[in-house]
Amino acid sequence: MSQNGTNITKRSMGVFAFLFLFAILIVAKLIHIQYIEGNKYRALAQKYTLKEFKIKANRGNIYAADGSILATSVPKYDIAFDPTAASEKNFTKYIDALTEKLSRQTGKSAEKLKRKFAKARKNNRKYIRILKGIDYTTYQKIKHFPLFKLGVNKGGFIAELHTERAYPLGNILKRTIGFDHGKGNSAGIEGSYSAYLRGKDGMQKKQKIKYGVWKPLSDINDIEPQDGYDVITNIDLDIQSMAHQTLLKQLQKFEAEHGSLVIMDVKSGAVKAIVNLGRTSNGNYIEKRNYAVFENHEPGSTFKLFSIMALLEDKRVDSSDVVDTGNGVYKIYQKNVRDSHRHGLGKLTVKQVFEKSSNVGVVKLIYENYKNNPQKFVNRLYNFGLHEKVHIDIKGEGKPYIPDPKDEKWSGISLPWMAYGYGVEMTDIQMLTYYNAIANNGKMMKPFLVQKIKSFDHTIKNFKPKILNNSIASTKTIYKMQDMLRGVVTDGTAKNINSPYVKIAGKTGTAQTEYWKGKGQYIASFVGYFPADDPQYSMIVVIHKPNPEKGYYGNIVAAPVFKTMAEYIYGKMPKKIQLAAVKSKTAEKTEHIVEKYKTIMPDLRGLPSKDALYILENMGLNVRLEGSGNVIKQSVPRGQKIKKNQLIELKLT
Repeated sequence: MSQNGTNITKRSMGVFAFLFLFAILIVAKLIHIQYIEGNKYRALAQKYTLKEFKIKANRGNIYAADGSILATSVPKYDIAFDPTAASEKNFTKYIDALTEKLSRQTGKSAEKLKRKFAKARKNNRKYIRILKGIDYTTYQKIKHFPLFKLGVNKGGFIAELHTERAYPLGNILKRTIGFDHGKGNSAGIEGSYSAYLRGKDGMQKKQKIKYGVWKPLSDINDIEPQDGYDVITNIDLDIQSMAHQTLLKQLQKFEAEHGSLVIMDVKSGAVKAIVNLGRTSNGNYIEKRNYAVFENHEPGSTFKLFSIMALLEDKRVDSSDVVDTGNGVYKIYQKNVRDSHRHGLGKLTVKQVFEKSSNVGVVKLIYENYKNNPQKFVNRLYNFGLHEKVHIDIKGEGKPYIPDPKDEKWSGISLPWMAYGYGVEMTDIQMLTYYNAIANNGKMMKPFLVQKIKSFDHTIKNFKPKILNNSIASTKTIYKMQDMLRGVVTDGTAKNINSPYVKIAGKTGTAQTEYWKGKGQYIASFVGYFPADDPQYSMIVVIHKPNPEKGYYGNIVAAPVFKTMAEYIYGKMPKKIQLAAVKSKTAEKTEHIVEKYKTIMPDLRGLPSKDALYILENMGLNVRLEGSGNVIKQSVPRGQKIKKNQLIELKLT
């Protein structure tokens, strides 16, 4: 063999050996991929072709007490277009008709849409957003547009379904219904009851068949979504709507910054209506914040209720004691306390001090009785529970503030300023809860918005009325405060709302706010209940920063709203409640009896206990009550002579 042949043979063998070795390496790599890394790559392949999709559960509805929907979830569709899906023939045939239809639907130029789609098709763009958040009717309409009616694969029509929260009442009750955006960003009923409303999401496996298009796969491992439960509130929709409109008109009339109104059922604490309206930059009013729940502020004269109650409970004064308010100016530590009456009110009984809302009278009473021991006064307020939240069943309740002599900020004027509602802070819902307790003969109920959780016709949970305090004060004090609250409307600062249709009891409030700025801003309020003789509802109206040139006193700005709502609601009450209120005639009847029987025991049988107590105490007698309700027996018979301070025992039903 020649040298050249030998060299060729060697080269051939070398190439063969190289190829053989290369083949072995390939086989080894394939074996490695197949058996060692196979699971990894199979998992990657599956990851990009198979995917588990979350199936959102339908959120539960929120209802008013009568079954009207306050919040619900409605289907919404986002529409997109894959311009590469259609054949050239179909794209050319239908694009003009499609863009004409879309132009009328979107308001965009048909020519511009056509150029946009053609460019996207040329650049192989498979997803062009067209519309967002359309309703089902519009979705069905667009689905049948030219080209789109060919479907996903041939027409490039892409529709993505999601749900959005809808509120049929619009702005009414918006802040109390609230929202739940997740990750702690929630408010109102939506936020506080989200655990019930949200349900449980399901899971479904889908396979990717093209860009942006996934086909559901049937799999025994699919998890069906569980829809959320429904929340039934205590809201009376008729009362809520009327309250919204009435407060809105008053805010507009007095050009106020914001205001709130809350109505509660006296016996249960159920919130029947709650309105919170704030002025926007363009002068309109919307439900901006839940002012009634979160906003604590100095209440002013409505706080005088607690000052007088403290004096009565500590037996420092009686309602008939007299205080000299002089010319309406009282100086303490170089600070003047003034009455709104220009020349003062002179000598007033404690009852009249409250009814006429004398700042001088209440400050004098508190200061002179507690100046040597202010802690006793503060402790009494604590005993009432004024320093604690009332724990309404939605988030965000503001914390009340009652100064304490142990505080660093306590000064010589803290005590007298507290007496008429300055230096203290409460929210509207807290103030209302305490006035509601007075209407409820001392029993303080927790305010609550939601009565039950339901799944279709099945009740999941009931929320029953909850007592916060069985008696915030003694029966005698409660009855005396009821009498004074009625007197505010018949003889005091709120005579302008004394209705011929329904007896109202309550207290006006006029508090100067931001006084440190020297701007003369005010908070006008009225809080009370009705019918006064048989309380069914309590209500608070608070209006912040009305235009002072149009008015700012509580009786002028806030009280008329109360009267309008009281008459409206009273007209809706069952006739038996109306008749019961008419029959009682507390104020007129008791005053007549007291005048007639000065030293002779009257017949009290059949009278409500508070009426009987009022009569006997104003005759200078001591009273012991047994039971509750109406008088069925009295220890001293009718017509018998009596002496001052004599003990009279009354047995009640």
